[in-house]
Amino acid sequence: MDETAKEDCEALIEELSGQGLHPVLLDDQAPGVPEGVYEVRVPAAEAARAEEFVSKARETEPGDDSEALDLETIAQASEVEALGIQSLLEDNGISTVLIGDSVLPNIPFEVRVARQNAEQARQLVAEAEKDGPAAAAEAEAATEPAEARPPA
Repeated sequence: MDETAKEDCEALIEELSGQGLHPVLLDDQAPGVPEGVYEVRVPAAEAARAEEFVSKARETEPGDDSEALDLETIAQASEVEALGIQSLLEDNGISTVLIGDSVLPNIPFEVRVARQNAEQARQLVAEAEKDGPAAAAEAEAATEPAEARPPA
């Protein structure tokens, strides 16, 4: 979810390949990869070796905060509710990724954010739920230009 994600993944692929593994880079066009995200995958038989290598590499890299950018699910909701949560969070400067499928409306969507923003995101959602729909409508009306508002 950051500007260097693709380059970071390409560097990881080189390192894993150097360990005799067979990683591939997937972007958000691949099935199961959220919009705006890159993933490095290895064959299932190599997963344990890859995890071990990555864990050891993290231990030797001081100041590596990439785990803070890992995505964390902060809500599960219907598509409409998930879109509302996404709008709320992004209006407050928190990037989101929605996981779900409109074709299967009975399966909830997941709203994910970078781990470093998860607690703030949960608080924003909790406050919005506490205030209810009337407060949301009032806040939206306050942001509309005067000419777009209905006469009082």
